[in-house]
Amino acid sequence: MREKLNKRRLGSDKESLAVEYLEKQGYVILERNFRCKKGEIDVIAREDGFLVFVEVKFRTDESAGEPGEAIDVRKQKTIYKVAEYYIYSKHLCEDIPCRFDAVTIVDDRISLVKNAFGGLSM
Repeated sequence: MREKLNKRRLGSDKESLAVEYLEKQGYVILERNFRCKKGEIDVIAREDGFLVFVEVKFRTDESAGEPGEAIDVRKQKTIYKVAEYYIYSKHLCEDIPCRFDAVTIVDDRISLVKNAFGGLSM
């Protein structure tokens, strides 16, 4: 149980690091950990005219692979569904330009991948 709490806290700390990084890149953070029955999105922001849905992945090292590899097709589909729900629940225009970015962290090295996967077509 204690290990699970430590992992959760570490994940939250790394997510906060990612948010700070995004803000320095000019992102305006709208939501963190947006949850609904369809799933969760780590960060929702605005950047350069886009509504951006950001997945944050962290690894202590690369022995288990690159963190971005964990954003598989199944995870992407979940993120799409949550993004659609977010747009609907906030009464946003359905043709709002959206983008799906990823922030990956290995140890304390942060990378931002804009347009990390697909697009949202409504």
